[in-house]
Amino acid sequence: MSDYGPLSLQIPEPSVRPGDRPDFSYVSIPEAGSVRRPPVDVKPADIWDLADTLIRVLDGHGQAVGPWAEACDDETALRGLRAMMKTRAYDERMLKAQRQGKTSFYLQCTGEEAIAVGFQLALSPGDMNFPTYRQQGLLIAQDHPLVEMMCQVYSNSRDLLRGRQLPVLYSFREAGFFSLSGNLGTQFVQAVGWAMASAIKGDTKVAAGWIGDGATASNDFHSALLYASVYRPPVILNVVNNQWAISTFQGLAGGQSSTFASRGHGYGIPALRVDGNDFLAVHAAAKWAVERARRNLGPTLIEWVTYRVAAHSTSDDPSRYRPKDEARAWPLGDPIKRLKRYLIHRGPWSEARHAETEAELEAEVRAATKEAESYGTLGVGPRPSAEAMFEGVYKDMPPHLRRQRQQLGV
Repeated sequence: MSDYGPLSLQIPEPSVRPGDRPDFSYVSIPEAGSVRRPPVDVKPADIWDLADTLIRVLDGHGQAVGPWAEACDDETALRGLRAMMKTRAYDERMLKAQRQGKTSFYLQCTGEEAIAVGFQLALSPGDMNFPTYRQQGLLIAQDHPLVEMMCQVYSNSRDLLRGRQLPVLYSFREAGFFSLSGNLGTQFVQAVGWAMASAIKGDTKVAAGWIGDGATASNDFHSALLYASVYRPPVILNVVNNQWAISTFQGLAGGQSSTFASRGHGYGIPALRVDGNDFLAVHAAAKWAVERARRNLGPTLIEWVTYRVAAHSTSDDPSRYRPKDEARAWPLGDPIKRLKRYLIHRGPWSEARHAETEAELEAEVRAATKEAESYGTLGVGPRPSAEAMFEGVYKDMPPHLRRQRQQLGV
């Protein structure tokens, strides 16, 4: 007879299911301004606590408080608010286009706009992002032409990628936006490699890798951390923890047992955990990490705590796996509303100006949509020719592809 009972596994389960009341009691939220801001040259072991707390700047009254509040001036905050509003207007227009059959697929970043926008405004021209498919704000914060982005979503005759990528898998080298991949973990490894190359060349450019909470379970995540810890390249490794992968909660990637930021500890990488719905906190943490990279002090891992308000994509129905009203219960609020309140409190913004800007941005997005659709959509109008599929694949086209192109008559 054995003295031990049968073995069993722990199967992570979300705290609530569809039909239940939302429960975010697992999200520990410290007071705004209560988390210390260390010098950028701090040793990783001296800030282990910053991977288990939450850096916050905006309090419940719309005021910026604490040591991280000094990093953002009014001009930057106004740019950030406008870019976040434009990103949301763009998302809403593209969602409508997908529902109208003008494209096959779309992903929104509703509720996460502060992360990409606030981070981008801390970068310099020539820095390179290796994003996932929910960082369109990186482009919009730079005022990248919406028509170019829309043409890629429509896979039309003006699509710079010639219809070779899924919608929203953009690629804009001049904007520091590396070609997107549907296999999200790859971006982390590529960011580390690019940053290593920048250091080898003696350049001054830094890289930023992006990954979601679900994709942290991939081997690429750990490979990136290993190489970043060994070679200490100028890279910022961003984990966007929006609580949900496509249909599984963050606990299946290990989010229940420890924070994602704390995974940097085992690799000796300094790590921060930040309120991703607080634009001022995002921008301050991004500036801290970018300066650290630019001063040749090595990598930083940042976990951005946020919530995926929309469906994972237009092919997803989140009501099948989470309560319908869960987004409204998210305790960190809406990033646009929080920054709007702050700027109104400060003085350079008002309800009237906000409404005017909303109307202006909606008109800008509508005009861009009209132009982009004039070049074709998924089902209607001009599109890349069949000849395009043979171009840019090989330096010298092999005989079998020449024969296939001849058979197509292109």
